[in-house]
Amino acid sequence: MALIPATILTGFLGAGKTTLLNRILHEPHGFKIAVIENEYGEENIDNEILLRDSNEQIIEMNNGCICCTVRGDLILALSSLMQQKQDGKIDFDRVIIETTGLANPGPVAQTFFVDEEVSLYYMLDAVVTVVDARHAMQQLDAHEEAQRQVGFADKILLSKTDLVEPSDVQALRHRLSHMNPRAPISIAHFGEISIAEVLDLKGFNLNAKLEIDPEFLLEQADELGANQHGHEACEANCSHDHEHQAAHHTHHNSAHNHHHAHHSDDIAAFVFKSTRPFHTAKLDEFLGGLIQVFGPRLLRYKGVLLMENADRKVIFQGVHQIMGTDVGAKWGESELRESKMVFIGIKLPKQVFIDGLQLCLV
Repeated sequence: MALIPATILTGFLGAGKTTLLNRILHEPHGFKIAVIENEYGEENIDNEILLRDSNEQIIEMNNGCICCTVRGDLILALSSLMQQKQDGKIDFDRVIIETTGLANPGPVAQTFFVDEEVSLYYMLDAVVTVVDARHAMQQLDAHEEAQRQVGFADKILLSKTDLVEPSDVQALRHRLSHMNPRAPISIAHFGEISIAEVLDLKGFNLNAKLEIDPEFLLEQADELGANQHGHEACEANCSHDHEHQAAHHTHHNSAHNHHHAHHSDDIAAFVFKSTRPFHTAKLDEFLGGLIQVFGPRLLRYKGVLLMENADRKVIFQGVHQIMGTDVGAKWGESELRESKMVFIGIKLPKQVFIDGLQLCLV
């Protein structure tokens, strides 16, 4: 049986998750989606809006969706849904899990890798984070949970952009891409967004697609030039090979840089790039050590690696201490052979990572 893709929907209190879920639950999109409201025991006001009859735990919608409210254990909820599907009582082919506004998505994501029963039936597709454009700057300054939700995202949806000036939206985009340069950003007005922007994003697939905001790369190259460390990590030409990037990341002016300077976010990202191949044993040992030491502070990391004497790419990615690797496609004849790695985490010592990776090169 094919694994059922699961999407974790997160975002700070009032960001617009429920509005988005309401659209998914009521629009004629043709998908059979089970939506799990994961409430961790507290009473939830949104619940009354979402479920017309709050006495029931599972409600079937007329567009083929199912809504299920869980107060407590997510693993039990996923197992229960699967049991009912196998018994023919309900049918669904995708799952969306809404976390509470104060939740850290990390443990929810880890559930899909550490619980055997869950990983037998489900696969984690992506973490989608809704960000309230009107309040995000203050929330990111004040709440580590809001920062973690951004750091974990495979996709960021900006809500309430109509309530702020375009320059403020640009400044927010700039800040978000520094915290997480691998999550494309889309605008979602009142939850109005194509279902394709939420489902089947394959954010946890081990594939060679590593989208990084080219502006982020340009700034890292500038920073590198200013520091003159002489490392290859993020060479000046690094913005040329990101044709996958969405066109909306074209802004680049000093006003945004100035605005960004006011925020010293605990969560930040950095990229390592090199056209010299890695020594396999050295890299294995170094990455193993990094994950042991910094695992709790590493939110997401991913890389496409050039290894010595290998004609195929090696792909790795992880969440906290859980890392997966795979052998990818062959390097193309005319393709630039280059390792690219991105690390997103809390107060990571960037130079320790870069110097250590440098020592693993052949």
